[in-house]
Amino acid sequence: MRRILFYGVFICLLRANQLQAADADRMDVPVEVPKKWASGTFESPRRLNVPAGAAISVIARVEKARFLAVSPNGDLLVSQPSEGRILLVREEGYDANVYELVKGLRLPHGMVFHRVGETLYLYVSESNQISRFRYSGSGMSADDREAIIRDLPDGSSSELNGAYGHQLKNITIGPDNKLYMAIASASNANPEDTQSEPVRCAIYSYDLDGKNGKLVASGIRNAEGLDFVPGTNELWATVNNRDNIRFPFRKSFDGIGGNDFGALLPAYVDDHPPDEFIHVKQGANYGWPFANPNPDNGLDSMPFDPDYENNRDWSRFPEKRFTRIDKGLQAHSAALGFSFLQSSNVPDPYRHGAVIAYHGSWNRTRKTGYKVVFFPWMVNGRPGGQVDLVKGWLDDATQKFWGRPVDVVPDVRGSLIISDDFSGTLYRLKLAK
Repeated sequence: MRRILFYGVFICLLRANQLQAADADRMDVPVEVPKKWASGTFESPRRLNVPAGAAISVIARVEKARFLAVSPNGDLLVSQPSEGRILLVREEGYDANVYELVKGLRLPHGMVFHRVGETLYLYVSESNQISRFRYSGSGMSADDREAIIRDLPDGSSSELNGAYGHQLKNITIGPDNKLYMAIASASNANPEDTQSEPVRCAIYSYDLDGKNGKLVASGIRNAEGLDFVPGTNELWATVNNRDNIRFPFRKSFDGIGGNDFGALLPAYVDDHPPDEFIHVKQGANYGWPFANPNPDNGLDSMPFDPDYENNRDWSRFPEKRFTRIDKGLQAHSAALGFSFLQSSNVPDPYRHGAVIAYHGSWNRTRKTGYKVVFFPWMVNGRPGGQVDLVKGWLDDATQKFWGRPVDVVPDVRGSLIISDDFSGTLYRLKLAK
């Protein structure tokens, strides 16, 4: 056992050294753009910063491109919630064409392929239901969908009067042949979301036909990416945390004097509370909106602070009620889609970790995010330190941005596909071997 553990640690250190070497030799490279797609944002040359030896190119332009899925035969799908469509991007020779796969859906977002018997299904999360289609790789009709989970809360829910801030749904399918779905909060930090039916800050599991729904975990404000660590039963999620948090302590924030209890301080909001990358455990409650992870002494297994608005001085629930966050992410990064790469064809050392798309901030005095990052997976089965993979959509000096990553998935050839809903672009990142 000691020998196995020593070997695992050695391999992790070797991969860490490889990542450090690639990061030390990062380069600004031109974004390769076919003439067909060189309009708007790409009328002038663009550059992005990537690890040494990597290249990035535009595959296609898709307005407001959101989540991605790759079929077993390599078809690339992209959801377009604003248009109620799912599009198929098919590369034919040296060109790529975009086809409408299905239209007439209600805010379609998450997608996952899964075979049931001899049938390959495409599962799609609409805002008000989960649907599935028999997938053939050609055009489908909204009439062909089988709605397996109905009446999910969204902007049409009568009790919300249209006030639903996070109505896009996200899904995955686990090795246990269960469908997992995130139902996000309607609000920034309203406890009513914790008392609704279904709970609107939670992850649920279902049979593949939509039956036997069960609550898995709660206290999760807005789970975006969902994925299982390959070869395990561990479900992980990226989570967007709350905005405009008030200082929860009866003291001065800057230590100079006075009492900032309950004050809305931009310097505090900038880094609190962190976004989250969590191992979703059965029965766990991750705190929202009653407790917020405190990143002041590091981003791993952070202690909680009481939420000033909803649990002042721990008056409503004690800290021990909540499950600590595995990995904090820079506050307001807006971590969205992510993928584990362990079962992909990407080259080492990137095959042993997770990639996450940071959409970028609004609730911060200086912008953060606007990049794709990598977390190496350590011998203890947890994420290591963050490594920037692609950045440059945000100019730190001017604070202007020209792209906002949404999702990142590996393709069958070992590259990473990235969606960007601001410039309306799909990129291919080819990493050096």
